[in-house]
Amino acid sequence: MNIDVASAAAAGTGSSGFGGSQSFKVDLSRGQRIGRVSSEWFSRPDDERFLSLSELFAAVRGRSERSRTRTVESVAIRVEARADAERLTLALPRSDIPVAPTHWSFGQLCSLVGAPASYLRDLPAPLAGVNLQHGLLSHRAELIKTLEAEDGRIELRAVTGPDYGRIWDHELVAAVMNIAGNGVGDTRWKIPGVLDWATMTHNPFVDVTKETTTLYASDRNVFLFLVDDAHPIEAGRLPNGDPDLYFRGFYCWNSEVGSKTLGIASFYLRAVCMNRNLWGVEGFEEISIRHSKFAAQRFAHEAAPALENFARSSPAPFIAGVKAARERIVARKDEEREAFLRKRGFSKAETAKVIAAVLNEEGHPPESIFDFVQGITAIARAKPHQDARLEIEGKAKALLERAA
Repeated sequence: MNIDVASAAAAGTGSSGFGGSQSFKVDLSRGQRIGRVSSEWFSRPDDERFLSLSELFAAVRGRSERSRTRTVESVAIRVEARADAERLTLALPRSDIPVAPTHWSFGQLCSLVGAPASYLRDLPAPLAGVNLQHGLLSHRAELIKTLEAEDGRIELRAVTGPDYGRIWDHELVAAVMNIAGNGVGDTRWKIPGVLDWATMTHNPFVDVTKETTTLYASDRNVFLFLVDDAHPIEAGRLPNGDPDLYFRGFYCWNSEVGSKTLGIASFYLRAVCMNRNLWGVEGFEEISIRHSKFAAQRFAHEAAPALENFARSSPAPFIAGVKAARERIVARKDEEREAFLRKRGFSKAETAKVIAAVLNEEGHPPESIFDFVQGITAIARAKPHQDARLEIEGKAKALLERAA
């Protein structure tokens, strides 16, 4: 069932901000921990952090309006460098103004012609220019697509193959704004609040600052993370009888210069901490679109509708799936528990750890599908290597899907 802020008073204690006053008690011993948003939060300087979707949209839309694309023959590009120059410039066809490659586009250009970018960057500019010019003259692909931006000078933002299907960063931001407004509380979808570790409550209402925002954009990519954390969802009860509360969330990303695919991830989570780790994640789903020839059409017909469908959909199927997993008993004896896990590819040592984790966190040995899922995700969180963690979490996800 959905629980609104007023009716969930028993779930936590009050905390002010943005006119809201309700925090929610959460249990972080369950589900996955996902660090993708935290990695973005940790690495972004202040000038890549935005306080609202409108501010972010204006920045990336303005950038695209100053940009132009064209397809040129690689043999027609002339690399220029004076003896006293520290950087190369490019002379492109039908233009009298030299174009300055960025660090990123220089690497793309080197990759397209098969030249080692790191080696050329260490050479004096004239010598690097000679090598790059040779690569362009012998480049068999012949045609390349450029993305140039004029901002006092002409800058080469990206170099790709001629069939590169560009999805502009502002197109993704606009799709998010269609469901989230400004992203600061004018709709259900907003920049997340923060977990209070002392009380284990999630406070949805915190001031949006450069430190707390989850809206990011650089000259290479854009990343957005929003949640509906003022309207928790109850999916069952904890061992102590408290409601097991979840929030809906999603993050998405794109690069109009070719450094990343476009992608959207949706999920249910129990809390977001100050450094933007996602805790207690369940029901994680992800789609991605490569910037191939028909990428723009796929975005219009697949990604944008998927985002809107998740934002407007009922959580009833998720709740029903969790309920089914809780009710489906698959083992009542120790040998049944061991056999259940061993048949699903767990080693003897991993089997013992899963059972011990459930005993520790739930107060009883695993019996239901949900019990086993919680034990599996608990040992996944302890894995130091991402590949091993994702493999185990995949097994837990498969169990939940089978139960539903």
